[in-house]
Amino acid sequence: MTLSAGDPAPTVTAPNQDGEERTLSFDEPTVVYFYPKDETPGCTTEARQFTLERETYDDAGVAVYGVSTDDVDSHRRFHESEDLAFDLLADPDGELAGAFDVDLRDGATARTTFFLADGEVQLVYENVDPDGHAREVLLDALEAGLADLPEE
Repeated sequence: MTLSAGDPAPTVTAPNQDGEERTLSFDEPTVVYFYPKDETPGCTTEARQFTLERETYDDAGVAVYGVSTDDVDSHRRFHESEDLAFDLLADPDGELAGAFDVDLRDGATARTTFFLADGEVQLVYENVDPDGHAREVLLDALEAGLADLPEE
């Protein structure tokens, strides 16, 4: 069963698209979205939309990480081809998916998103529709007071 709101956030370490190890502890507001496979239509839509929303996520102080079971080389190609504005974490052994209790289907992660802050899971989205999801998560986090945009 997938982690739920209120559950402690796991501390995880995985390589990004450049092979650099990233350790995430989730004290600060962070989105971790699991997606099935690099370079597929739905995953590309989702990644592009998180990139389009990146400035607003930055303004709100929210980090974003994409995770799939693809390896570092696949992530590097996908990151470069789509000019993504956030790290993709490689999880070829499913360790991150396991830490978040995200289902694996035929070796790919189920499309699931977590908003984490203060060391806890705050929001969970399962069976995500990739189109519009980046905006949905941001608006929900702002509405719940989990992130703030600076006054203009």
